[in-house]
Amino acid sequence: MAKESSHRTTARTAHRTTDPAPHRVVMVVSAGSNPFEMGVATELFGLRRPELPVGWYDFTLCSPTPTVRMHAGFFHLSDVPGLDAVDRADTVIVPNRPDPLEDPGPEVLAAIRRAAARGARLVSFCTGTFTLAAAGVLDGRRATTHWRWTAEFTARYPRVDLRPDVLFTDDGQVITAAGSAAALDTALHIVRTDHGAEIAAAVSRRLVHPAHRDGGQRQFIEHPVPETADASLAPLLAWATEHLAEGLDVPALAARAAVSPATLHRRFRAQLATTPLAWLTEQRITLACRLMERGEDRLDVVARTSGLGTATNLRTQLRRRTGLTPTEYRRRFAAGR
Repeated sequence: MAKESSHRTTARTAHRTTDPAPHRVVMVVSAGSNPFEMGVATELFGLRRPELPVGWYDFTLCSPTPTVRMHAGFFHLSDVPGLDAVDRADTVIVPNRPDPLEDPGPEVLAAIRRAAARGARLVSFCTGTFTLAAAGVLDGRRATTHWRWTAEFTARYPRVDLRPDVLFTDDGQVITAAGSAAALDTALHIVRTDHGAEIAAAVSRRLVHPAHRDGGQRQFIEHPVPETADASLAPLLAWATEHLAEGLDVPALAARAAVSPATLHRRFRAQLATTPLAWLTEQRITLACRLMERGEDRLDVVARTSGLGTATNLRTQLRRRTGLTPTEYRRRFAAGR
């Protein structure tokens, strides 16, 4: 039975008069929108988080019509604000489309173009990338979408630099997520960009979700399930994250797991779609970023504590992942700056 639900999910953390206005996040919903992705946006940007030492987001939905029939008619939203809410947004989120080849409507495209023109951040979840592309805001930019639709997307929008096998892309003003589950990773990436790794980690703990999956991680694209389930890597990963400074390498990880390096490599590929060395490097860079965000300015200390070894390697790996030097990263993300 279809149910009527209140349109607006707005969360405003109490601010002192000296605090800046909250960052306004607006999500566009339309007929057939996916409730899961709406829930992701609501959970990450719409819930009050008084335990965090930062002002949180001001989140609302909007739609071309005041009543929206959600995916498969499971429920309806009523009294939804109009698309003029997009004109007041700092971040605009476009969810998936049940039929990505269907025209999203000229009023939606016009609202997205206005937001892009004034510099608002644009975010798409799953096949919402088609909506951004239809608005013309992805031409010449990196983007991704769900792997099932990559051929259709490339044929329709050849000017977009589509990355078909990653979880999400961040091209500055525009961020795109590959699928519904990747929307969680993307939203946490946005929180991390806005508030730093410590805040993002606190939110991820509330979600019981990994604090960080790199956007470059591959999507899980149609590979057969092994007949015998592989042993879980969870205990090994938990142990390794506590010993990053100890010069761990792949043979050390394999010895800890009591398997050969080749077997460990196969398990990492099957369960994490990455290699043991790439995973180790990613964890070390994440730790280095956290140390710099906490105010550690001595690069040799950061490199040694994170297991990256030298300041030179730290600079190389950080630039490869973020495009920033350590000085630029601290300036942007260090607490109190």
